[in-house]
Amino acid sequence: METRFKKTAKIFDIGIAAVAAILSVGMMLFGVFFYGLEETWPELVLNLFYIACLVMMGLYFFNRLDTQRFNYWSSVCVGVTILLRDILFPPPLAYHWIHLTCFTLSVLLLMMLTYFYARKDWQSYSKGNLWLIFVVDALIATLYNIDLYLEPFDELTYYGMTEIWIRPTITYGLVACFVTEAKESSK
Repeated sequence: METRFKKTAKIFDIGIAAVAAILSVGMMLFGVFFYGLEETWPELVLNLFYIACLVMMGLYFFNRLDTQRFNYWSSVCVGVTILLRDILFPPPLAYHWIHLTCFTLSVLLLMMLTYFYARKDWQSYSKGNLWLIFVVDALIATLYNIDLYLEPFDELTYYGMTEIWIRPTITYGLVACFVTEAKESSK
């Protein structure tokens, strides 16, 4: 099978993101079965979108999905997870300032994704803007992690800490693909 990316560094970059996301999603699916559907059903719904992103990343990597469809559907899946996890059904947080900051950053991230894909010439988006999508998503996950560390630990704490980092990992892989595509189209 011929891959879309030829440079070993880029293949390694996207491969590491995919492997980390696959392990995280697998751990979340194990958690759904271990803790039961009553406790973890929101993560099961989110995992469906994460799995869709991983499948699309694989299809894109092996030239089975064109760039326009990959960009559109992966942004829709990531946008839906932002909307569900962080805006419509945010997890209960111990500190109100962390909740407000996460909510504001989530709305900003959703607006960034919408602006990125609403543009007719999305390839003109700079590498810095693309990496800013990942940085904002990682910042949201970091704030959620800080809140979990400040709350009392229970058996679901480590499960929550793992679930928080799935989307930034997937976003990292998607942005790595977008950066490569943006570079190729500008040549």
